[in-house]
Formats: sequence, structure tokens, C-alpha cells
Amino acid sequence: MTQPPGELRRELGIPAAVITGLGSILGTGVFVSIGIAAGVAGESVVIAIVVAALVAICNGLSSAQLAANHPVSGGTYEYGYRWLNPSLGFLAGWMFLWAKSASAATAALGFSGYLLPLVIGDSRFFLIPLALLGLIVLTVIVLGGIRRTSQINALIVGMTIFVLLAFVYLGNYSSSSSHSLDFNEFWPANHSFAAFAQAVGLMFVAYTGYGRIATLGEEVTAPRRTIPIAVIVTLGISMLLYFLVAITALRNVDTETFSQYSSQGAAPLEMVARQFDLPGSAALMTLGAVTAMLGVLLNLLLGLSRIVLAMGRRGDMPRGLSLVTPTSGVPWTATIAVAVLIGAIICVGSVKLAWSFSAFTVLIYYAITNLCALQLKADERLYPRIIPVLGLVSCLALSFWVEREMWFVGIGLLGAGLVWHQVARQLTRRNTAGHDSAK
Repeated sequence: MTQPPGELRRELGIPAAVITGLGSILGTGVFVSIGIAAGVAGESVVIAIVVAALVAICNGLSSAQLAANHPVSGGTYEYGYRWLNPSLGFLAGWMFLWAKSASAATAALGFSGYLLPLVIGDSRFFLIPLALLGLIVLTVIVLGGIRRTSQINALIVGMTIFVLLAFVYLGNYSSSSSHSLDFNEFWPANHSFAAFAQAVGLMFVAYTGYGRIATLGEEVTAPRRTIPIAVIVTLGISMLLYFLVAITALRNVDTETFSQYSSQGAAPLEMVARQFDLPGSAALMTLGAVTAMLGVLLNLLLGLSRIVLAMGRRGDMPRGLSLVTPTSGVPWTATIAVAVLIGAIICVGSVKLAWSFSAFTVLIYYAITNLCALQLKADERLYPRIIPVLGLVSCLALSFWVEREMWFVGIGLLGAGLVWHQVARQLTRRNTAGHDSAK
């Protein structure tokens, strides 16, 4: 049977939803951003991982209860329209589009950075072309439909978790290089609070793949039950793996070296694995990192295309972006448009710049998510009001510690979004008036 025009298919149960969330999280965050955050906050990155997870849980629960009450594609873009006002709803979608496009570009560059030493060598000339090639291949996969994409995603997530557990085991039991860890150094009192807060913000972005579960709300079965469970399970598994990987990395190299690995390229964990006694450890990490980055990119293509689909339906983006293929139920024009945007950001070629830009825009997006959750009525609420309050306060507070340059870029992006929204609304009104007069 073919799907009614413009509608998506509900094919994701709890296991598939968890895999989608893990596929979105276990990639750039664990293979790249831990090293970046360690360069900012030193050993305090371990505590930053836990604090960021707590912030993510508050935001994740807010997203979950919104998605359970309004299970459609579009995430906070749709929630803003329903519970706040069109301008805030649009800004949420606008900021998510740019933030996660930057995250997707980071994942593509990370994939390329890990794969290059295996196939070509350390030549940086091929970093961007290889990233673009990976983007094209995954775009074709996503265009094949949500069921096929979910199956491939399950293979990718399985490989990633296996490699991360192998990293933890080998780094603790098969390594000749062991740095003693002073747990007193983990606390931010020994470092600048501004640096610690910035690291928390960077690591929070590393968790926000759980939002892909809510964004795909229109394709999830029994959303009121499936989405909250999937979000909580996804965040719990992710926090445990992030914590173990960070501890293992810091047992083998100091934070300065770990940070240098991140700044020199996009493969810090592969460099750490070279300290292990078992031959082939670095190659194993490279393989896991490649699959993980591809998983993140795959899931971001899914989530972003659904945001653009929702915006096209409302006229905030060109109506042609809301087209859905009847046979596969894929928003094909939106998927291609998202791939083009990600490809443009890939061409910038900077992993750290793309990730820092994501931090500010994602924090604004989830601040709006929590504002929406605060508007839920008593019978709609799944969790106490304190959850979105904590999520809102933490997002706004962390946004102040993002690099100042990203503030200026983010504010400029907000302004451009408001201008675009007004233009799109005027065009929609004119098209509607013209259509009515033609009748």
C-alpha cells in the first residue's frame, strides 16, 4: 500500500527509536568533542560530561512530553507554533536547521579525518572531498526510506558500541602508558569556571542527538509511550559510554596532549589508541569512528529533512520542500536541500568552528523547547514542571559561556531568521490570496 500524499509512516518502535538516538549521539560527541572539551577545561571534562548529561536529561524529558502530546515531524518548530507563537516556533526550526547542519558537517569531517590515514595517509587535501563523498552516499541511503535507513543504522550503532567498549577495555587493561588520575583535579574549582561552563556547553551538544527521536515523532509507533522511554534509555547509555571513554583517554594521555590531538586533526581517540599494547588497536578505533560519524550524519540527514518538511508545509520554506515520495514515504526535496546545506558547511573545513557554532544555536533551540513544555496543561504533563524550569535555566546560563564570536554569529542568524520569516509569511499570504481569487 502507498502512503497518503504528504504523510510519513509510523514504523519505529522503542528499539529502533533508541538506535536512532544512539546513532545520533555516539559519533562526533565521543570521538571528537571530548578532546575539544578537554582542551577547554582540562580534567574537569569528566565532571562536565556528567553535568551536561543532567542538563540533557531535563531537556530530553521536556522534548519527550511535547512529542508525546504532539507526535508530528518538526520537533520544537512544531511545538513552538502550537504552544507559543509562530515567530518562536519558526526561530526554533531555523536555529535547529543551522545548528545541526553544522553538527552534520562536523560528523562528515570527523569521518573523513579518521578514514584518511587508513586509505591515503595524512594528506589534508582530501579531507573535504572525502567528507562530501560520504554525505552523498548517505543521502542516497536516506532517500531509500525510513525502514532501510533504520536497518543500516542498527548495524552502525552496533559496531560503534563494540569499538567503544573495546577502547575502554584495552585502555585500562592492555596499555603500557598509564597516567595516575587525581580525582580532586576533576572538580571545576581547580579550573576557570568559565572554561568549565564552556566545556559543559560543548558536551551538551554531544548529547542532543536524543532530539532526533522527537523530531521523527510522525514515524514512531505509540508515541506517548515510545518516545519518553527511548529518550531516557538513549541518554543513560550515552552518558555511561562518554564517562568511561573520557576516563580511559585521560589514563593514557594528559589533557594537553589529548587536546592537541583534537586540534591537529579530527581523530583524537585513534591517537590515544596508539598507546595501547595490542597491535591494531588504532585501526580498530579508526573503523569504529568511521562508522560512528556516518551514523551521526545519517541520523542528522533524517532529522533535518523532517524539520525542513514541516517548515515547507507551513510555508516558512518553499512549499516544494514538503513533497513526499508516495512509495517510500521520504521527503525527498527536503532531504536533498539539507544535503546541499551540509555540503556547503563542510567546505569551511573546520571541525572546532562548526562544533562551537552548534553549541550556541542548540542551546537557544532547547531553551525554546523548555518554554513550550512549561505551557503544557496538567493533563498533558508527564513530568513535574521543575524539569522544564531546570532545562530552561541551564540552557540560558550555558549560552553565556559560549565563545563570544559564536554569540555574534548566532545573534546575526536570529536576525536573519526573523527577516526571512516575515518575507515567507508575506509570500504565503499573497499566494493564498491569489489562489482564492482564482477560484
